[in-house]
Parts: sequence; structure tokens; C-alpha cells
Amino acid sequence: MSVRVSPIEGIRDEMDELFGSGRQLGEILEDVARLSVRLVIQTVWESEVVGFLERDRYERRGEDAPAGSRNGYQPPSVIKTTLGPVEVRRPKLRNTLVPFASQLFGTGVTRTNALESLVIAGWVRGLSDRDVEAALAESLGPEATVSKSTVSRICERLRDEFATWKQRPLDDLELDYLFLDASHFRYHDGAAAEPVLAAWGITTAGKPVFIGLAPGGSESTDAWSGFLSDLKDRGLGCPLLIISDGAPGLIAAVQLHFGRARRQRCAIHRARNILAKVSKVDQAAVKADYWKIFDVDAEPGDRAVREARTNAKQFAVKWRKKYPAAVECLEHDLEALFEHLRFSVEHWRRIRHSNFIERSFGETRRRVKVIGRLPGETSCLTLVWAVLDRASRGWRGFSMSTVALRRLQDLRREHLAPRTNNEPVIPAA
Repeated sequence: MSVRVSPIEGIRDEMDELFGSGRQLGEILEDVARLSVRLVIQTVWESEVVGFLERDRYERRGEDAPAGSRNGYQPPSVIKTTLGPVEVRRPKLRNTLVPFASQLFGTGVTRTNALESLVIAGWVRGLSDRDVEAALAESLGPEATVSKSTVSRICERLRDEFATWKQRPLDDLELDYLFLDASHFRYHDGAAAEPVLAAWGITTAGKPVFIGLAPGGSESTDAWSGFLSDLKDRGLGCPLLIISDGAPGLIAAVQLHFGRARRQRCAIHRARNILAKVSKVDQAAVKADYWKIFDVDAEPGDRAVREARTNAKQFAVKWRKKYPAAVECLEHDLEALFEHLRFSVEHWRRIRHSNFIERSFGETRRRVKVIGRLPGETSCLTLVWAVLDRASRGWRGFSMSTVALRRLQDLRREHLAPRTNNEPVIPAA
């Protein structure tokens, strides 16, 4: 590495190389995560040196500044983190009146969860400089303090990483399944909670990938349309199936931007809608009968859908007299509940709802309750991104058996293959 290139710049160059490598994003997430940990650790050391010498790299020493100067870096050290071992380079100083020792790492640390705790706690608390300092003190004790300038530098670099993630190209992603959902957070004084729009998917190789995140302002057609338009502008192609709730604005935006995709209405959201119209005494029975609608024993495709329709009619006959509003709720947009039955049987239970990410959203909301109100839109988005990005590393992929691959290929040819001018357009269900 060139003497003029700092380790921080080197790490950022490695990130740029990863994003430009042509590999699928899902394949490089772990590498990016480890580089992010290296970047944070290296930033802390560099920031502590700046505070110790009271001047930036290559800045001349002032009259009142402490004695000493930089003297390059020690050979790479390996530090064990929860993401595995990472290599970092400790700065060296010379001619100082007192030895330099990191307030956070000391002189001989080989394992750290503290920095990761600091980063996550900082995200959870909205990236407030004062709160990050408090989080560090909670993790390591009041004697392990870091200056506000150090905290600011760390948080700024974290914001930069989020900004890079938001702008990365998506043209190397080919999705079979695209999940869309929103969760509401309050981050303006006196204002109602506002939605954060999220997209994640399953690639044709069966790998999960976190795709997009943006503020919504509302769940209107315009808000969702702007979100989906950005994903398309960065190269995201049309998936085979889009799974979402029944928000009219979301449905309209999907038809506008990905009209050739099939649309699965989230079966869990619909179950909640139905049960909200049923008395508590009957909710368990209605819920059980509702899920029996999807218990079909037929080949994927029209036969499976017909059997589900028959089950839905039996549900209606049993409950219409007592709960007509609940049955009417079921029958509205009914066909969209059955789209997953056209896909591989082994995927049915995971593509019939959009709650693939619900636990992560729930964790985000739980943490926000401690904060009360996020300091602003940027902090809110960074918090949600931090939780979801971290959670996405543990998401399970989809098994892709020979039967599943063949079924998906047939559907891809049927719905997404280029058509001649005389071929009819198949509308989204």
C-alpha cells in the first residue's frame, strides 16, 4: 500500500472493488460487512490519533499542539469480531512526551465486540453524538470515553456507507420474488408516524437480498411509484412474483412499474383484516378455517387454484351468516391470495405472505420505543437500514430443487419472455 494512501482510503477502495466486481450483491454482503467493521475500527484509531496530536494527517503542528508526529503504521493486526477475524493497522507515533494508547482498544486487544456495540447502539439512538458517547460508556465503563469529534467522524462515515448502499447498481440482480412492505416511525415533532418503504427479494439462485429502503411520507401511489422507479432506474428487472399487502397505492404502483409480474396479496395481512371483524370467542375457529383454504393437494397451477377457490366457498358458506363483513373481506381481491399456488410447492408457505421481514421491522420498532422519537429522517432511515442490513445476513434462502427450477423457468417464459406485437399482455392478478 502506498504511504500516501491511508488504511481508511484503502478499505473504501476495497469496497468500491467489491461493488464493481460483477458478483451478485447477495454474494458480497458478508465481505462488505467485514470491511465495514474494519472501517469503523480504523476510523476510531485514526480519530484518536487526531485528538492526541490535535491536528489532522499532514497538518503542520501548531505552537501549542502536543509534541510528536505520525510514523506510519504497524504491521496488520488481526482482531476477532462477531463477523470473523479482520485485519487492521495500528498507527505509530514518534517523539511524543507520553506514549499513545487507544482509549478504546488499549495496547494489546485481539478481540472486540465493543466497537460493534458502539455502532449498533449509535444507530439505535439515532446517531446523536452525545448518545453514542453514552452508549460507549455503558459498554466499557465511564473511564472509556471518546471525544465528540471522534464520535462525529465515526457517525459521518456510517452515514456515508448508507448513502453508498442506497446508490449501488442493481442490474446484476435477477429476482424470482420481490417482497414490498412499509413500517411507520415518528421522527418529526408533533407529526404522525410516517412510513419507511422497504424492498427485499429472492434471486433466481434462491438467495435472499435486501434491495431498497426509502422514506415514504405516505403509502400513496406517488410514494410507492417513486420508490419503485428508483429501483428500476438502478437496473432492477421485473420479478416473477411480487408479494405485498393490499394498500391501493402500492398495488397501483406495482401495476405501473412491474405490470408483467404476478401479484400475491399477503395472506397474513388478510387474516388480520378478517379476524378484526370477528368476535374473540370465534377468532380461533375462524383463523383455523381461514388457513385451511390454502391446504390444497394438487399440482401447482390452475388445479391448485381451483381447489383453493372451493375451500374459500366452504369458508363463506360456514361463516357468512354470522360474520358477513369477514366473508366479504375474504372475497375482495380473492384471486390475488392464490397466486403463490402457481409456483413451486416447496415455496408456497414462504411466498404467500410479506412477513419475511416482519421480525426485523418489529425489532426496529422495539428499539425506537426506547428512543421515543428519532432525531430526524436521516437518523430514522440509518437505524432501519442498520437493523435490516444486519438481519439480512441471517435470512434463509429458498431451496431450488430441479422441480422448482423447472417450474420457475416455465413461469419466466410465460410471463417475462419478450413478446411479439401479436401476443396478448397478461395483466397482473
